[in-house]
Amino acid sequence: MVNSPATLTIEDRLKAKARELGFAAVGIAPAADDAVRAGRLHDWLGEGFHGSMGWMEDRAEVRQGPQSMWPEARSVIALGMSYAPAIDPLAPAEARISVYAQGRDYHDVLKKAAKALARWLVDAVPGVQLKVFTDTAPVMEKPLGEAAGLGWQGKHTNLVSREHGSWLFLAAIYTTLDLAPDAPHADRCGSCRQCQDACPTDAFPAPYRLDARRCISYLTIEHKGPIPHEFREAMGARIYGCDDCLAVCPWNKFADTAARHAAFVPREELLAPNLAELLALDDAGFRAKFSGSPIKRIGRDRFVRNCLIAAGNAGDPALAGQVEALTGDPDPVVAEAARWALGRIPVGD
Repeated sequence: MVNSPATLTIEDRLKAKARELGFAAVGIAPAADDAVRAGRLHDWLGEGFHGSMGWMEDRAEVRQGPQSMWPEARSVIALGMSYAPAIDPLAPAEARISVYAQGRDYHDVLKKAAKALARWLVDAVPGVQLKVFTDTAPVMEKPLGEAAGLGWQGKHTNLVSREHGSWLFLAAIYTTLDLAPDAPHADRCGSCRQCQDACPTDAFPAPYRLDARRCISYLTIEHKGPIPHEFREAMGARIYGCDDCLAVCPWNKFADTAARHAAFVPREELLAPNLAELLALDDAGFRAKFSGSPIKRIGRDRFVRNCLIAAGNAGDPALAGQVEALTGDPDPVVAEAARWALGRIPVGD
C-alpha cells in the first residue's frame, strides 16, 4: 500500500522533496551540541593541524555544535549531493584537478537547492525558523552527516557513504522544528587503511586525524605562500586538490554515477588539463577560464604556482620557455616556483 501525501510524516515529505531537488542523501540529527565532537575539534586545533586556516580557530566555540551557534535550533537536516566520478581519478595525467572541481562550483549548486528545500519547509510548517549552510559558515558538516545517518567519518576524515562512497558534497539546515532523528551511522572502516597508505605526503599522523599542513589539497588551495620543498615532488601532477585518499576507498565500488548531479559532470578541459595552456594564463584569462568553477577563488597566482610545480615534476623540455618566462613574474611566489621548476627541466643539446 502506498501512503497518500496526507498520511506521510513531515520527515518523509521533507526527504522526498530533498531528493526531488537533487540531493542523493538526506538525514536528520538532533541539534544539541556533542561534547565528543567538540573535544575532537579542539584537540585538532590544539595540535595546529589547521595550518594557516585561522578562520577554523577564530570561531571554534561557535563551530563546536549547532546550539553553540544558534541556541534555538532543535534539529539538523543533513544533505548530501553526489559528484561520483565516471572514470578513475588516479589515472595518469599531465595535470590533475580534483574531481570536485571539474564541474560547476558546488557552493552555488548546493546553496540553490538547499534554499529551495528551506522555502518548501517554511511553506509546509508555517512559523518554523531555519538557517541554511553550504560550506560558508562555522558548521561541522561531516560529523553532523554521520549523526544524521548519511555515512561515517572515515579514517581519511571525510564522510563515507555505503551508497555513494566518498563522493558527497554536504550541506546543512538548522531548524527550530523538532524532527524525528535518524539513527547515527556506524563506522565501517574496520581494519582497512588504504586511505592512510595512499597519501603521498603522509598527512595522517593517525587514523581519523589529518594534518592539513601536509595535505596536498590544503597546499594547493588554502596555502598562500611558497609550497614547502619537502612536498613538491610528492605533488606530482596535482595542480588543484588531491583525490588519492578518497579514490582508493573500497566503499567507492558501490557509488553509482547515475546519482551524480548533472552540474558536476566534468568540463572536458578540466578532466584532462593542458599544462602549457594553464601556464600561459594571465589574471583575465584565468578568471574567464574558471568562471563558475571553485578554482576561481584561489586566484591566478596561486594556481600558476601549482602548475609550475607540476611542470617541474614533469621535466618536459617543451615547457622550458614558458617556465623561464615566469621566473620574471611580478608575483614573487610564482617567480620562485618557476626557478625551481626550471632547475628540474633537462637542458637540450
